[in-house]
Amino acid sequence: MLPILSIKQFDTKISEGDFYSNHLEKHLVRNKNIIHKAHKHDFFLCVLFTSGTGSHNIDFNVYDIKAGSLFFLKPGQTHSWEFTSQPKGFIFFHTEDFYDCHFSNHNLSQYPFYFSHTNPPFLNVKQAALADISQQFKAINTEHGKEGAFKNQKIASLITALYIDISRLYTDYSEFKMVSSVTALDIIEKLEQSIERYYRTHKSASFYASKLNISPKHLNRVTRATINKTTTEVIAERVILEAKRLIVHTFSSLNDIAISLGFEDYAYFSKVFKQKTNSTPIDFRKRHQIPS
Repeated sequence: MLPILSIKQFDTKISEGDFYSNHLEKHLVRNKNIIHKAHKHDFFLCVLFTSGTGSHNIDFNVYDIKAGSLFFLKPGQTHSWEFTSQPKGFIFFHTEDFYDCHFSNHNLSQYPFYFSHTNPPFLNVKQAALADISQQFKAINTEHGKEGAFKNQKIASLITALYIDISRLYTDYSEFKMVSSVTALDIIEKLEQSIERYYRTHKSASFYASKLNISPKHLNRVTRATINKTTTEVIAERVILEAKRLIVHTFSSLNDIAISLGFEDYAYFSKVFKQKTNSTPIDFRKRHQIPS
């Protein structure tokens, strides 16, 4: 199984229980033994590349790395990267509790890049904005290296200012817009939480609508209006994502994987997987085979 890394595993000299920040090049060197292969985190991650090239694989989607590449990862996402030239930039992590304890009136899901798994986890910052965004990352990293009163409060405030500025860029450059309705945001957040809990055993839209105490039609209207997908599509995407993770990152038999995801019949699982990926589970494993 993939390792799930916590903040405390990173560079004990500068890592705290709920926050971490570093220059990217230092981070990669000091933690090379734990990040050289695909892995997950139990925290939120934000990384800015100011130079360097390569690729970043996030849950089987590959993104180019270049100056201005900005990535956001939520807990549980799988990622790995390969570099073709020396990267530089900044990186920070924080737990949900770190953010929530400083801001009781809003949460991370209000930001479009953390709002839903269906929103892209990256942004290419244009040259005109790169210097300012880079300076904000630098300010966070500098404050993390200091000792003083209200240190964490200031870091949280700096992160919030950065997230606001990034959100403005994200909605300017991306087809994904901010969700203005608090009610819709709450429904999508609760839906994804519920899917995360039950997707192995329940795959019908009506089940999740009942969990949210709304009608399936209303839930479907909300998902279409906010993320342009039906409820059934959101559920299926989560199931297929987990199938990909298990197929590639475990040595479990494909039949056992099908059973673990709630499919009684492997043939049906294979049919569904091929419909969603244009590949059979067997072919997908061969293409992405992990080394033995």
